[in-house]
Order: sequence, then C-alpha cells, then structure tokens
Amino acid sequence: MGGILYTESENLLVRVKTEDGSIGWGEAPAAPTMTGKTIVSMDAAIKYLMSHLIGRNVTSFQENMKLMDRFLYGNSSAKAALEIAFYDVVGKIQKKSMSELLGGVKRSKIPVLWMLAVGKLEADSEEAQFKLDEGFQSFKVKVGGNPINEDVSRVEAIRKIVGKSRQLSADANQSWERTEAIRFVEGVSGLLDFIEQPVMGNDLDGMKSIAQASSTPIGADEGLHSLSDIVLHKESGAAAGGSLKMIKLGGVMKALKAAELSDQVGMKVNLAGKICETSIASAAVSHLAAAIPQIDWGLSITNQYAATDIVKEPISILNGNVSVPSGYGLGVEMDEVSLERLSNHAIRDE
Repeated sequence: MGGILYTESENLLVRVKTEDGSIGWGEAPAAPTMTGKTIVSMDAAIKYLMSHLIGRNVTSFQENMKLMDRFLYGNSSAKAALEIAFYDVVGKIQKKSMSELLGGVKRSKIPVLWMLAVGKLEADSEEAQFKLDEGFQSFKVKVGGNPINEDVSRVEAIRKIVGKSRQLSADANQSWERTEAIRFVEGVSGLLDFIEQPVMGNDLDGMKSIAQASSTPIGADEGLHSLSDIVLHKESGAAAGGSLKMIKLGGVMKALKAAELSDQVGMKVNLAGKICETSIASAAVSHLAAAIPQIDWGLSITNQYAATDIVKEPISILNGNVSVPSGYGLGVEMDEVSLERLSNHAIRDE
C-alpha cells in the first residue's frame, strides 16, 4: 500500500554450520499479514526443526525439505530461511553458485522493479524520473492508501514520465473492496502492464470479478502460497500471473517449482522479496531469478531500500538490472561487525 513509511524491518537470519566448518546463511523477514509469521514464531520453528536436521546430509535438499514438512506443518518462512542457508553452504563446499545448483543460469542480468511508494503525486513523479535516468525500465506504483481518483492520477502522471515502452504496474496489497478495485482498473485502462492483488488474497471470486472487468492483466501475490493456488487462480480466471516469494511458498525448491508451473500454464512471473530484506535474501532471489524459465513481470529485490546491510559487498543495481552474484553459494560474504551491530539476538552455532 502506498504512503506507508517503514523505518525498520525485523528479519530472521539463520547460520548453518557443517562438520568441516563451512557456514551458510539464510534469511526470512517477519510478515504477519502475508505469512502469519513473526520473529518469535520463526525462531521457535527453527529451533524445533534444527533438532531433526542436525547430522543429516546438507546436500539432500529434497529429502531435508520432506523431513521438515513431515515434522512441522506450514511455517513457510522458517523453512525458506533454512533452505537458503543449505544452498549457500552446499555451494561453498561444491564450489558452485546457488543458480548452478538450481540447474544453471538462464540469464545473468535481471530487470529490477523499482517501487514508487510515497503515495504523493509530486514525490513519486520525481522519483520515477530520477530512477528512469538511472536506467530502470520497470516500475511498480503502490496504491490503495489514497482515494481512488488520486491513485489513478498518480498512475497517469507516472506513465507519462516513464513512457509507453517501460513496464509499469500497480500493487494494492489487498487494500480494496471489489467495487473500489473495479473503479481503479476502469480508471487506469490502457496505462498499466499488470495490477497486483487488488483485494484480499482469499477472495478468489473478487479477483475473478475484477479480472473480468479489467483490460489490464491482474496478478496475485498474497493469494499464492502453494502450487495448487497457482492452478486455482489460473483455472478460475482470477489472475494472469503472480508474485512468487520463497517465504510464502516454503523454500527455494518450492519457489522454483512454482515458477516452472506458472510458465507451463501460461502465467506471468514476478519474483519478489519482502520490504525490507538484506543482501542475503536478495542474493537468493536473484539466483532463483536466473534459473527459472521466465520472469516477464520482473524481479523485486529489496535490499536497496535499506539504510544499511550486513554483507561486505551488498547486491547492487546497475542500469536498472541486477547481476547474478558470481561467487559460490549465495555469492555474498557476511560482515560480522555489521551483523553484530544490528542483531537483537545472539548467534547460536547449530
């Protein structure tokens, strides 16, 4: 939703240590309105799962995920953080990048969606022009925090700035009722490439009604938590694509399978992190973006919105694109000093 100022982000970091001393890092942000998970609940889930994982072969990705699913229902964010750490440490041991472990790099540079989320016409317009000059080709306007007519006016102004050739979308983050959403989609007809999650994620009928009333493709985000959700949205005509997040789907492999399924059934894909993650999670989603069949609706990494980071060389964006990290595992190195300064909980060797 546009107009909301985030001054801090609560993120869980996981460190996995193998018998030979190799270390892998994973991350998941607290997202109560998206996953239902807080730092406290994720921490409890990690502690519970680690008691079942200690001593297992870290390279057995599928078997380890099956074990986690067997011993603990749900808790997708905690499982995603653990699996990211597994890929990081295995990549370091085998001297492969995470994207290589996922089957290989299909693209080495990925266009990044820049979010325009102040919610004010002048500020968002100025930012759009500034980021356009930096080379960004994809933009997402956060809507839903203002009256419909103001959000429509913002979209109109930003489309004029970025031009017809750049990708422009809008994300309401479940802000509207059906009638409000239909007013918006009618008002922005012909201006946007897609509109994301206009109503609550569990309102499939509402999504279908809005899609029928819209000349712009409708995308799902908070409504996608499993492969069956993708099929359901496709078969019901509720969405033409979706935003896939590891913390919603329950891990790296599940997100990869979701992207492959989306491509198979003809749904567009946006890969995303949540506001606001560090370069640990942004590196992971960048590797995933390099390996999936298509990413027509762009990549939404989020470390660039943070005032600081916890790695020595943060993931960076050049000319509107992120380059897939070239090192082993995630390809980023933890800055222990920054980590200690920002941490609220002691690091445990597990």
